[in-house]
Amino acid sequence: MRIEPDAARFGAILKRLRETKGWTRQKLAQRAGMTPTYIGILEYGGNTPSLPTVLELIEVLGGDIADIMRRLAAARVTPAPVLPPQPPASET
Repeated sequence: MRIEPDAARFGAILKRLRETKGWTRQKLAQRAGMTPTYIGILEYGGNTPSLPTVLELIEVLGGDIADIMRRLAAARVTPAPVLPPQPPASET
């Protein structure tokens, strides 16, 4: 399965918001009308949620949707870290 980068970024934010509130996946799922399994899938980045789902989750968690969207947009344009080149196998 290929993980969509935007879904993974949203999942990380979702998990951080949930953990900051001290909630389990079960508690978030109950309050948002979803299943704990689906919350886990979203946190892992295994599914790109619909806009209504994103809005519901952020509202239930008391997050600032504008701030979250700004963070997601900024992450899309921030270049990935460049790793130093690895020496050829014959040099190791």
